[in-house]
Amino acid sequence: MKISILGAGAWGTALAVQAAQSAAGHRVLLWARDAQAAATMAATRRNTHYLPEAELPAALALTSDLAAAVAHGDDAGQGLIIVATPMAALRALLAQLPDGARVLWLCKGFEAGSGLLGHEIAREVQPRLRVGILSGPSFAQEVAAGQPTALVAASEDEALAQAAVQAFHGERLRVYTSADPVGVEVGGAVKNVLAIAVGTADGLRLRAEAAGDVANAPGLNARAALITRGLAEMLRLGLSLGARAETFMGLSGIGDLVLTATGDLSRNRRVGLLLAEGKPLAQILAELGHVAEGVYSAPTVLARARERGVDMPITEAVVAVLDGRLSAVAAIDRLMGRQARAEH
Repeated sequence: MKISILGAGAWGTALAVQAAQSAAGHRVLLWARDAQAAATMAATRRNTHYLPEAELPAALALTSDLAAAVAHGDDAGQGLIIVATPMAALRALLAQLPDGARVLWLCKGFEAGSGLLGHEIAREVQPRLRVGILSGPSFAQEVAAGQPTALVAASEDEALAQAAVQAFHGERLRVYTSADPVGVEVGGAVKNVLAIAVGTADGLRLRAEAAGDVANAPGLNARAALITRGLAEMLRLGLSLGARAETFMGLSGIGDLVLTATGDLSRNRRVGLLLAEGKPLAQILAELGHVAEGVYSAPTVLARARERGVDMPITEAVVAVLDGRLSAVAAIDRLMGRQARAEH
């Protein structure tokens, strides 16, 4: 299969490495927006900025020519195009793809401004594309290193989901299929916001431990509560948008939430940890050097929830902290002070 991966960030690069090493002999092309970056990667066989520890296999081709990359991955509708950019670039790239192309995206979130999920953007700008999402609990570094990972390819087009299996399923990368792209996309968007909440609580605990005063600090019990009640928020929003409940019990729901909320490689969790230290958001984002989608998705997730009449108190608290209207401590106190209610 001819596969083009549009976006040479950490995740796009990691997936390109795995596909190029497949025993199936796929012809994989990785597109980088910056011509100098593409040339450097081709010469050094390293993506030194985003994934320096991974060696790029000789079979992986690189280009900065978007038209060539699109033509390669389209292959008269028989290839596969993977959009591996941040959510903010999805609309522009989809608009440049030919009718009938098979495309999956890796980005997770709601589009700022419109509040749309990926499949809604595709329906608006390119309704004749065959579309889906590849998601699940996955850190790019582990995928590139060949460590065991499981993903889910979600599309209403069953043949497209199976093409994703053909492209990426292997000994160390397992790909399941789903016919619920709405649920998979909601899970991928909301888990990033919830990871900021869990990171903030964990950061407050670490500060309290360092000061020798853990009496009133959030601990591991609070972490478990945030993950569990966060999953309930994710489920409520997903159901209101037409998702299936069982999707949130799978890889793109609870699986991705646990990884992103607790894993040390999570950028969204890192944002929460630094917020707990009292650092301003602008400084945190400058220090990260990578996109933390939860920061940009949080207000849009909340707006979409309010539009649907869905209660999402953890998400609301995260937005208030990101906006500077609440401190991390005050946000935890607000959540703990909510009126008692039935769990379900």
